[in-house]
Amino acid sequence: MLELQHVYKTFNPGTVNAKTALDDLCLTLNDGDFVTVIGGNGAGKSTMLNAISGVWKPDSGKVIIDGVDVTNMPEYKRAKFLGRVFQDPMMGTAASMGIDENLALAARRGKRRGLAWGVTKKEKAQYRDLLASLDLGLEDRMTSKVGLLSGGQRQAVTLLMASLQEPKLLLLDEHTAALDPKTAAKVLALSDEIVARNRLTTLMVTHNMHDAIAHGNRLIMMHNGRVILDISGEEKKKLTVEDLLEKFTAVSGQEFANDRALLS
Repeated sequence: MLELQHVYKTFNPGTVNAKTALDDLCLTLNDGDFVTVIGGNGAGKSTMLNAISGVWKPDSGKVIIDGVDVTNMPEYKRAKFLGRVFQDPMMGTAASMGIDENLALAARRGKRRGLAWGVTKKEKAQYRDLLASLDLGLEDRMTSKVGLLSGGQRQAVTLLMASLQEPKLLLLDEHTAALDPKTAAKVLALSDEIVARNRLTTLMVTHNMHDAIAHGNRLIMMHNGRVILDISGEEKKKLTVEDLLEKFTAVSGQEFANDRALLS
């Protein structure tokens, strides 16, 4: 479903501020894979998601989604392939519009739009059922402005929006990092449910090693812009944080340096 072939990206090339963010990055995701991504600061995790999303073009290499080479495809044209939830609960939604209107926008992503009634009765019934599945009481607040929701409620709505069209690839970019632990656990449980229900191929970047181990069928660790560990199956099920730190040290020759990840 996703192939990253020898992707390179250097920011500010030829200057004293040159920074190689992706260094011969290679990664393949099979249909239905739920891959968690962990790594230290500057490992290239979010840069990788931006390469997939088309925020910028790689210096070299290819990005292929479901057999389609999208390397030179602009960001707006990739929208039909992708769903993305950001770390900031304020991103990914229109704060001054209602919940139902935001869901309607998501339903029309990548499609031609004309002059028609904004949200149909059929859509409202569909959205009510979807919101009820979140068990947050939002089905009774469909016309409430999204900007009035709590961070957890907003991330839950954004998850629905990102998965509404069952994208080829769902990108979760540290989508629980700004939430308190209890709310984060609720949003992660919703993520698991939505991914399993729609059988979505998913990449979830997280700074929390416990979450990286507990969720998904596969875990990759990045360091200096490339994948240095790729763990799945029984090995992942038996994995502990201590095992992961030891493996990182053995492969990289360094100790894992990310206070946020270690403390969480």
